[in-house]
Amino acid sequence: MSLVSSALKKPITVVVITAGMLLFSILAIFNIPIDIFPKLNLPTIYVIEPYGGMSPKQMEGFFATGLQDQFLYVNGVKNISTKNIQGLTLLKLTFYENTDMAEASAQVALQVNRAMKLFPPGALPPQVVRFDASSLPVGELVLSSPNRPLKEISDLAATRIRPMFASVPGLSAPPPFGANSRSVVINVDPQRLRSFNLAADEVVEAIAKNNVMTPSGNIRINNTMFVTTINSLEKEVEDFGEIPVVTNGNATVFVKDVARVADAADVTVDYALVNGKRSVYIPIVKTADASTWEVVKKLKAKLPEMQNLLPDDVKISYEFDQSVFVINAVKSLVTEGLLGALLTGLMVLLFLRDLRSCLVVVVTIPIAVLCAVMGLQLAGQTINLMTLSGLALAIGILVDQATVTIENIHQHLEMGKPIRRAIFDACEEIAFPLLLILLCILAVFAPSFIMTGVPKAMFLPLSLSIGFAMIASYFAAQTLVPVVSNWWLKAEKFNHAHAGLALDNAEIAEVKEHLEHQETTASDKKDFFERFKGRFIQVLENGMKRSRLIVGVYVIGALLLAGGFYWWIGKDLMPHVNAGQFQLRLRMPDGTRLERTEASLHEVLDIIDSTVNGHVAISSAYVGLIPSSYGTSNLYIFNSGTHEAVLQVNLDEDYKVDIEKLKDRLRANIRAKIPEMRLSFEPIDLTEKIMAQGAATPIELRVAGKDMKQIAGFAEGLVERLKKISYLRDVQIAQPLHFPVINIQVDRLKLAQMGLNIYQVARSVTASTSSSRFTEKNQWLDEKVAYTYQVQVQVPEYSMTAVNDLKEIPLVPGQPRPVLADVATFRTGEMPGEYDRSGPRRFVTVSANVSGKDLGAATAAVQKVVAAAGVPPKGLVVELKGASSLLMETLDSLQHGLAIAVVVIFLLLAANYQSFKLSLVVLSTVPAVIVGALLALLLTGATLNLQSYMGMIMSTGVSVANAILIVTNAEKLRLSYGDAGKAAVVSAGIRLRPILMTSLAMIAGMIPMASGLGEAGDQTAPLGRAVIGGLIASTFAALLVLPLVYARVQRKTTMESPSLMPTDL
Repeated sequence: MSLVSSALKKPITVVVITAGMLLFSILAIFNIPIDIFPKLNLPTIYVIEPYGGMSPKQMEGFFATGLQDQFLYVNGVKNISTKNIQGLTLLKLTFYENTDMAEASAQVALQVNRAMKLFPPGALPPQVVRFDASSLPVGELVLSSPNRPLKEISDLAATRIRPMFASVPGLSAPPPFGANSRSVVINVDPQRLRSFNLAADEVVEAIAKNNVMTPSGNIRINNTMFVTTINSLEKEVEDFGEIPVVTNGNATVFVKDVARVADAADVTVDYALVNGKRSVYIPIVKTADASTWEVVKKLKAKLPEMQNLLPDDVKISYEFDQSVFVINAVKSLVTEGLLGALLTGLMVLLFLRDLRSCLVVVVTIPIAVLCAVMGLQLAGQTINLMTLSGLALAIGILVDQATVTIENIHQHLEMGKPIRRAIFDACEEIAFPLLLILLCILAVFAPSFIMTGVPKAMFLPLSLSIGFAMIASYFAAQTLVPVVSNWWLKAEKFNHAHAGLALDNAEIAEVKEHLEHQETTASDKKDFFERFKGRFIQVLENGMKRSRLIVGVYVIGALLLAGGFYWWIGKDLMPHVNAGQFQLRLRMPDGTRLERTEASLHEVLDIIDSTVNGHVAISSAYVGLIPSSYGTSNLYIFNSGTHEAVLQVNLDEDYKVDIEKLKDRLRANIRAKIPEMRLSFEPIDLTEKIMAQGAATPIELRVAGKDMKQIAGFAEGLVERLKKISYLRDVQIAQPLHFPVINIQVDRLKLAQMGLNIYQVARSVTASTSSSRFTEKNQWLDEKVAYTYQVQVQVPEYSMTAVNDLKEIPLVPGQPRPVLADVATFRTGEMPGEYDRSGPRRFVTVSANVSGKDLGAATAAVQKVVAAAGVPPKGLVVELKGASSLLMETLDSLQHGLAIAVVVIFLLLAANYQSFKLSLVVLSTVPAVIVGALLALLLTGATLNLQSYMGMIMSTGVSVANAILIVTNAEKLRLSYGDAGKAAVVSAGIRLRPILMTSLAMIAGMIPMASGLGEAGDQTAPLGRAVIGGLIASTFAALLVLPLVYARVQRKTTMESPSLMPTDL
């Protein structure tokens, strides 16, 4: 029993099922997560190992390579890359798709435990973190106070605010940015030490022996159990000053005699600035499977409670709120969808000129969309920009199935049939052709399933949303439409032309009679459309006389134009968004002090403010290194030294400016005032960040090899060549390769003669130039807040300001000599400030931005430069990375996917028609779709990107649907007329109204999206424009060229059935 007959037999059941689906769909709307982008679930694991004070080369040798070797035992590892800077190793493990990441995480943790056996003394266990681009910060929780120091604000953030994150589902808890962790700091005075013949190492030893954590015990006295405690830990910070360092007879030297004890913070290596003022903030980072909107909404609800936990003079606020973008983008796309549905309904009404029929068609749109939302929730998807784009895109095509059904019902009513018989016959007749059309449209989205990585994660949800909506629309057309038509339509003779999908012999006779009637009807009695149709048929008949020439010109012209436009059009991963914000990385000369970098940042802020005439809404900057205590923070911001700063700027909403032109002005202004500064604009838009997959710029060349000098030399040559390309900006080497260093060369023979060893020298130097934080673990318990803090001994930075200060470091406790200068020589030089590795090779990254050119053209130019540089020296490899590499891979997979989709459609058509020739005839409109879509993109200044490519694929499916209907009718008419040309003309005339109606309805539905209005308009507009261009071209091709192609191909085809059954002879 067919769907149609089942529906008509039990109409109330259809209504009940429809109502039930709507109910569950509405529930799904309230429960489905709302986010910016789909869940990426990228197979990536990060391992972070901090060790304060170690040089980049030491971090690479003692940690990175050892961990890398152990991770080779982990199943599914695709690539291991590492970044090594002073005090930190950051490893990124990328896995093959479909790897079980839970098992991979467990294996990584196991191998970390094995590797730790080889770590230097004092090394902390590495942190293993699942992190991908969907875990990017969606805002900042800013804490500020006019009176309190940063270390105190940071401690409040860490001990009072951060623990509350656990009460917000889906919110992770990064540590605070902008200040080092609270510590008990014992700043020794080198002069005072010398006056007592002491060394800093002796103070460290005294602290370690006099501040000891010991467990408490118990003693039973009579009937009471007592807890025995001992003051082995200092109770107050000031008490550390009373610890004796050395005792000579009755004379005792206390810590307070040679040092200043303070409740302070670790050595300052970073600052966070909000609107130019030092502040503390916590990045708001959701977990990968959480809803951005829900997380931020619940966090904002907690803000009053968080404020109550803070002193009155400390204020907390939520800044850089990305959830506003989410909800505005959702509202924008919903509005576009509603406008599209309204325009679609008006277009259907214009053609049908019957309100009841129009309502039958339009009512299927919300039903299909709501059912699609339920399907998305069941598939584990979210409401995001991609799924909403798919639903908005589907609205135009959703009317096709219902429109074709209503048109066919009209035809059968015109034959004089009773309304029930007309509806049943019409719906039964088109059931299989509509199923074929559905399968062909679904087939065009095959590229989404063969993509990999981020493109697949982004566009599979778009395809699913369209697919669910189309399937729901098909079932509505086969069940709800015939039921509602029985109730709403009147049994009267309609004055529309025939618009059948598939004709039987009796209907063919009706068609002939109708045509004869039309030919004898006076011209002045025909309505506008009938006159238009008459001229259209006349044009087709004239075209038949030159069909060979026209078809040849069409085929050759379409192929040449498609190839030419594809070569000419710009290519990008995603559309560029003029969002009124930017991110800028500032690099002072390698090794610049934190204070100088901060001062330069303030100069940059002033330049930006004057360039935009004071229209900066908010700025956020981070200067310097992430403290070693907060290693995981490097996942959010990575700076290689105190010479670097990252700046984010949001402009006022009412300040309209071309961001790319503004960037060029800022480049010129900053370089004019701070010529020693290197700057590079980085992705700030979440789409760009996700598509970049961690790359700082769209163009990245990785020069890899073994010898660092050779790598750097070749990379610097590439930089000079790339700077000659006019549209490349910010061309530079990303890593600091010229970091200043003072090499201390100790003479081991002299040491041995003095009875010393290198260990004593190293401890003395470390105590004077660093702190005991990582060499001598010691903690103090603040009983007021029940938190422990590190106790560290250090020489104040202001006390070591010259090489001579290094030379005077005493080596033997209690003796003024020898000093370091007695056993060592000093030489200044340079070293790389960052060692990056991928597999067995070190590499250097040459980065560049693109301005005024598409990424595809820039990538091609860069590849030419690399080729012109010649074959790299033996052992060197040059690889294209970043967004440009992903673009090449994505376009390649899209092209292969589109080819596969065409093959699948061809096979479906061949199975239906039992003819390969007719399948090719149907596909003859595809070149027109490609030409139309590319031309529309060129005329509107858009590029070929993932969005516009999906629009082109969508219009391909619609063009195939229209072609199927013409060819199906034409083939049946040919068997009756015996003339392929006449059959093609008659079939095109029959299909003229519904093709124009469905095409124009879909075009009207796409106009709001193509206009690019709203928050997400720039991202979705190319999709709508590609659909409109493809539909316009395919409509002309289907009506004017397809009949000619059919006539040429079928002119000599036999009338016999292809069946091999003897009964069918």
